This record gives sequence, C-alpha cells and structure tokens, in this order.
Amino acid sequence: MNGIWEHIKTFLLNKGLDIVGAAVVLAVGLWAIKLLMRLVARSKGFHKADPGVAGFLLSFVTIALKLVLFLTVISMLGIPIVNFVTVLATAGAAVGLAMQGSLANLVGGVMLLFFRPFKVGDYIDTHTDEGTVDKISIFYTTLLTPDNRKIVIPNGELSNATIVNYSETGMRRLELEFTVAYDSDTEQVKALLLGCAAANPRALPDPAPMARMKAHGESALVFVLRVWVKSDDYWDLYFDLIEAVKKTFDENGIEIPFPQLDVRNR
Repeated sequence: MNGIWEHIKTFLLNKGLDIVGAAVVLAVGLWAIKLLMRLVARSKGFHKADPGVAGFLLSFVTIALKLVLFLTVISMLGIPIVNFVTVLATAGAAVGLAMQGSLANLVGGVMLLFFRPFKVGDYIDTHTDEGTVDKISIFYTTLLTPDNRKIVIPNGELSNATIVNYSETGMRRLELEFTVAYDSDTEQVKALLLGCAAANPRALPDPAPMARMKAHGESALVFVLRVWVKSDDYWDLYFDLIEAVKKTFDENGIEIPFPQLDVRNR
C-alpha cells in the first residue's frame, strides 16, 4: 500500500497542475462555446440566413469546436495527439459499424440542405408522417403536426423518402366531391358550386374554380369542385365550402341522397 501511495503522490506532483489546468480549460472552453453559439444565434446575419441551413451549421460548428477543445485538453495532459488520433482511427472501423445509423443521418442532413426539398416552415408529407418543418439539425428533422405533436425523423430516413411539399409554390388545389339526386338540374348544380367558391374570399380567382360532373354513382350523381387556395388557407376554405354547399343545396331544393335499403317479405 505504501508503494501504491507513493506512486499516486508522485503522479499528482508531476501531473497535478496539468490535470487542474486541463479541467479549467475544459470548463472555460465549454462555457465559451456555449456563449459563442448563443451570440451567433442572436446575430442579425444568422437570422437573415435560411433557418434550416443556419440550424444545421450551428449544430455542426458546435460539435467541431467541442472536438477541438477535447483534443486540446488531451494534449495538456501529455497525451500525444498523433497517438490519440491513431488509436481513434484504428477504432474508427468498429465505431463506424456501430454508428452506421448516425453517419447515415449526418449524410442525409447534408443532402437535405444541399438539394433543399423543403425548408423550415414548409408543410410536408412523407407518406408516414406529415407536419410543419420546425427544425433541421445535424442528425434529425423535427415536424410539428396541426394538433401540436412533435415528430422527430432521422435525416437518413427522410433523405430517402418520397416527400410531398405543400408549401413550395404557396398555393394548393382544393378538390371536393358532392353527390346530388339523379333528377337534379346539372347546370344549376354547377352554378351553385361555383357560386359558393366565388363568394368565399379565400378562393383564388386565378386559376378559376371549376365544377363538373365526375361520375354516375349507384344512387347519385357525383360532382367535383376544384378551387385554388393559398396553402395557409387550405383547411379554412375546405370547411367553409363544405358548410356553404350544404346550405346552398338546401335553399335551392337540391337533394343530397343517402344510401337506402329496401327489405321486402315474400
């Protein structure tokens, strides 16, 4: 035990100041990186940049600075950086296999920012999830759903998905189907549908709304109403027209049929 204690005392005398200095540098360095990133995030230039690119670069620079700080602390403890990097490179293959998913997410994030299929604020649909893009980080993309749920999707998975971006052009086409009785006046039904669209200020006049008969159903005629609308007004117009058409049909005696089943005893 005396020999062990002597070795400990010798190590502390020789490396004690280095350990304390390294600990101080580590603590101050982490604080400085956090402060620097906070100042960058609040700068005018950062706010002028694309939110997706800015968020990705902020995450990337933070990780890079922490890596440089870690190597600096290692060197202060007397560990040769070259030897450390060699060991790290040797273990890189095993680490790479264990972190295939994370590396795929990193590459996927770079691809998303390079090809830009969407940006922060866009409403997208991946056919499994949909919502408004809230954040694009180095490994994950965060969506917020209309009912305020947060969905975190790995960038690797997202970069290989088929993405529908509803916000890219700023407007969408709303398509609604309505059924009426077979004895209804076709021209009157089309005029009423177009009148409902024209009366709503959310419906865009160009391209002009369209109303046509779509099919002969089993018990009703099927009409389709197509209206262009700003992306932000899509659901408001959807519900407005559903209500307006029902009210207009009732006021003009247009019957909306429903399935009926006749049961006869023999």
